Amino acid sequence: MDLLNTLVEKGLRRELPTREEALAVLATSDDELLDVVAAAGKVRRQWFGRRVKLNYLVNLKSGLCPEDCSYCSQRLGSKAEILKYTWLKPDEASKAAAAGVAGGAKRVCLVASGRGPTDRDVDRVSQTIQTIKEQNEGIEVCACLGLLSEGQAERLRAAGADAYNHNLNTSEATYGDITTTHTYADRVDTVHQAQSAGMSACSGLIAGMGESDEDLVDVVFSLRELDPDSVPVNFLIPFEGTPLAKEWNLTPQRCLRILAMVRFVCPDVEVRLAGGREVHLRSLQPLALHVVNSIFLGDYLTSEGQEGKADLAMIADAGFEVEGAGTTTLPTHRADALEAAGAAGGCGGHSGGGCGPCGDGAPADTAATCAPTGGCAPAPAAVPAADQARTDLVAVRRRGAGTDLPPNA
Repeated sequence: MDLLNTLVEKGLRRELPTREEALAVLATSDDELLDVVAAAGKVRRQWFGRRVKLNYLVNLKSGLCPEDCSYCSQRLGSKAEILKYTWLKPDEASKAAAAGVAGGAKRVCLVASGRGPTDRDVDRVSQTIQTIKEQNEGIEVCACLGLLSEGQAERLRAAGADAYNHNLNTSEATYGDITTTHTYADRVDTVHQAQSAGMSACSGLIAGMGESDEDLVDVVFSLRELDPDSVPVNFLIPFEGTPLAKEWNLTPQRCLRILAMVRFVCPDVEVRLAGGREVHLRSLQPLALHVVNSIFLGDYLTSEGQEGKADLAMIADAGFEVEGAGTTTLPTHRADALEAAGAAGGCGGHSGGGCGPCGDGAPADTAATCAPTGGCAPAPAAVPAADQARTDLVAVRRRGAGTDLPPNA
């Protein structure tokens, strides 16, 4: 296809596609899907080879959020029966992080529900960051704490935070449809604060909330302009007890097209396959590795993910390799710009699960059976027809942080 050849050439030159080209990727047919993945794969290999970066989420504080984000199981008024607990102690968080590091994770993402941290919260998280770094040499730490107030980004950076996540989630035009307690501009401002403090910015989207192709292209073009170093792509898990419980709009093919479009628009950025991949990509997850260069290992914030061992096997079977701790993730031109910005104490125009969605939970009535490992797995269920919601693939997290059971890593 002339379209794909053009997009590959632009991606290799780091040239921005047109909006029409991005929309055309989303409009391709199933017959063209493998060609789309192969074209995006050429761009991915140019900048990231066959490496896959592993990231690990630690939910520092779960549930009880005053914000009303429609997609989130931790939102105000959520009926989802997720784990609810207040702040983990630094040693508890470090122990949880160590499980991910042992599984091969290169970055630990510290996430806390809420509108944004108080100064006391920043002190608490700063101590947690320092503890994790003291006990895990060379590990990257990303914080995801909500909207930042003046001076908080600098304090997190001084404590050792390498990155800060705050997702745009959807287009500016439709943002008010999913959240009313803060604005799209608030989110953009927090990403700018992280960049100005010299942290690597991580900002992405959630697909599957009923948005149009135009909305998807809008948010990805906005991310390109914001210039984060990593872009997590989340796929909505429509759990019971939230306003988006009935939004089952994604197919594996649709997810792959979305990922390819993101890669073409953000060719040299760490594109991370984040929450919802197991639910919506299902058996096509390995194909996504040809487009993305980063995934979350194990469980998410409020829902369980694929077993960590299965993640590692998938990467190896697909012909990829886990990125080692001594390897620089970003291409040289981006890594050099980030290092210079950090040394200067600011980030200028450049900066990136949150770390995944704020709350990527699952239906509250999902049945679970305890596995021999002490974790929980979805109870066996009949496979629904292709056009029905696959709630059998979803389970509320009942292990790891905030529990007495070992984590999935």
